[in-house]
Amino acid sequence: MPDNPVWFDWAREIYSISQAGLAYSTGNFDIARYKRLQEISAEIIASQSGLALESVLQNFSMQAGYATPKVDVRAAIMRAGKILLVKEVLDGRWSMPGGWCDLGDSPAEMAAREVWEESGFTVRVDKLVGIYDGNRLDPLEFHHFYKLVFLCSITGGQAATSMESLAVDFFDPQCLPPLSENRTNQRILDEVFAHVIDAQRRAYFE
Repeated sequence: MPDNPVWFDWAREIYSISQAGLAYSTGNFDIARYKRLQEISAEIIASQSGLALESVLQNFSMQAGYATPKVDVRAAIMRAGKILLVKEVLDGRWSMPGGWCDLGDSPAEMAAREVWEESGFTVRVDKLVGIYDGNRLDPLEFHHFYKLVFLCSITGGQAATSMESLAVDFFDPQCLPPLSENRTNQRILDEVFAHVIDAQRRAYFE
């Protein structure tokens, strides 16, 4: 599991403090100070990562309120020894179907819906493969998230693309296409394949 650069941890801690302050403060002077802390955090990230300061600040503006981790769900679906992957519109690479959880849905419900929307298949959610801490996945993302991976079985439907997927296909584990690493990486897929081999394997967690 990769360690975060120390500047990254400092910047995120400053950001978290600023977010909490902005969420609960009412005084103008306190709000101004917390906004400045947020700017300092963004400046650290921009100077160390090569990202534009405006881009970092825009990312911050989309995460208003008390800072908490987001939740990403992914569905692992095997058929005839091959795994279902979708080609992402955003980067042209491949991942297991999934996405950010919406309010009101359970993680399993969300995983099944993402499969339907991105691949055209209906599934039954069978098992939790693992819960991953986004801090320990490459490439490094500033926003903190947890990734929940479920093993699923196809119950119907047929392959179909969507607004989020350019292609849908099944791949041999030994001949995988270029992966969309922040969505699906080899370490997660290895755990999926281990669960397929051993139905009694316990869910992985960090």
